[in-house]
Amino acid sequence: MYSKFLLSRTSLTWILLIAILTALGSEIKIIPFADTSFRFGLGTIIFFLCTLLKPTPIIFAGIATSIVTTALRAAISFYTQNISILEGIYIHLPAATFYLLFALCLQYLNIHQYREKPLKLGLLVALSEVISNLAEQLLRFFVQSYTILFFHDLLILLAVALLRSFFVVGIYSSILIAEQKKRVQEILTIGSDLYVETLYLKKSMNHIEAITANGFDLYRQLKAQGNRSESLQALHIAQEIHEVKKDSQRIYAGISKIVGDKSFGSLRLSELLHYIEDGNSKYSELLGKDIQFNITLKTDFLTNEHIALLALLNNLTANAIEAIEGQGVISIDIQQQEVDTVITVSDDGKGITESDLSIIFEPGYTTKYNVEGVAATGIGLSHVAELISKLNGSISVESNNFKTMFKIIIPTQTIQTGET
Repeated sequence: MYSKFLLSRTSLTWILLIAILTALGSEIKIIPFADTSFRFGLGTIIFFLCTLLKPTPIIFAGIATSIVTTALRAAISFYTQNISILEGIYIHLPAATFYLLFALCLQYLNIHQYREKPLKLGLLVALSEVISNLAEQLLRFFVQSYTILFFHDLLILLAVALLRSFFVVGIYSSILIAEQKKRVQEILTIGSDLYVETLYLKKSMNHIEAITANGFDLYRQLKAQGNRSESLQALHIAQEIHEVKKDSQRIYAGISKIVGDKSFGSLRLSELLHYIEDGNSKYSELLGKDIQFNITLKTDFLTNEHIALLALLNNLTANAIEAIEGQGVISIDIQQQEVDTVITVSDDGKGITESDLSIIFEPGYTTKYNVEGVAATGIGLSHVAELISKLNGSISVESNNFKTMFKIIIPTQTIQTGET
């Protein structure tokens, strides 16, 4: 009951906000026809845009807008032209008809079902506005003896309706595209993280399989030696490990459905780099670091391996951010060299010691510790190496006190789709 009350209160607040904004917007206007209070204002644009941006009880919004708009215009007429409130309401009553009918049309059309069909949405809303304007003009003809519209007046109504409706559709489409890009980036980031985890899980499953086999071999040896109690204990351990393996397989199968089939479509390298720069810029801000990203792209093509590329580049870029103290520069360069695509990631952080260069890709290697002194897992760079290996590529690293550079070489045909 309480949640319904909150929802109702929220809806009423939104309806009232639409009504006020629309009424105020309608005062920013031009008056195309002489001897009438009919006007083209921003009110229709605001009303339509608000109902698109958020699910709205459109009929109630139309009623509220009609009341507020008429009251506002009557008050303005009273203070500026010394017209009585009742007469002002009578004069501006046709405007209330417009917003009521316009809301009815939007409700009937169920405009949200056309949100991803901008052409159809714009045409239908323009038609709704023309119908509503004609109804308003017809009411003015009867109550104010206003001369009925001619053909060229109808053309003006149609042209303005098309202009306003497609203007709103354009704004909304821009907002929608920005939101979709944000969702794609979030999905890709999650997908790349899951992809790395599937590799780690698969490696663990291979280890579990070997341990299970060794446990069963131990059981048979102990049984052959007549050690019944110990052999049964070894068998029990092997069975428990086997159950862990089965659970891991089920988890692996579930994750593989998401990332194993690369069901995220294709991406261009330029899009991929945009996501990497955007995400890691936020990460550097989170760590309180001032980092400049220099992105150089000398070749661009579609790839279906964006999950793997995103995973390894995000890992290397995040490591570079962590290696920089305070402020610095991270450079990512992608270029074509004969049949290979060469990717370099470099930073001006604290560097890697010469003694560590030969072991940084080994599982367990880390230089990261939390505030309690606990070391990180040290699997990041080993995963990077494994990802590159799966792409038939290679990775090398050079480092000194001034610069660290990772160089990745991958056969272009491995990561480029057939499309250009």
